[in-house]
Amino acid sequence: MTEQQPQPPHRYLVVTTTHEDEAAARALAATLVRERLAACAQVHPVRSVYWWDGEVQDAPEWRVDLKTPAALADRLVTRIGELHSYDTPEVIAVPVAAGSPAYLAWLDTETVPTGRAE
Repeated sequence: MTEQQPQPPHRYLVVTTTHEDEAAARALAATLVRERLAACAQVHPVRSVYWWDGEVQDAPEWRVDLKTPAALADRLVTRIGELHSYDTPEVIAVPVAAGSPAYLAWLDTETVPTGRAE
């Protein structure tokens, strides 16, 4: 019997970023899905209130939620930073605690595993 490698506690993530412009958010989402760093992305309007430049800001933004295997997190975060227009873009990853087995398998199928050529 072969020894199994330990699995990370969460194999899948939802990585979130925001953008000031809907077209830019959609373009970012499409690029990341096209590059197979995320299986899908959802883009939706939000209102953000945050501290920036010494004061509270209140602005409309577009949130992008990207579904990906945890093994691709570093590559995805790096690529968002390369493509994003913000000086300090929001990029956070939230673990997926559970999900439909078929959907989670689809995430694996539609993304590029670490080490595989694109």
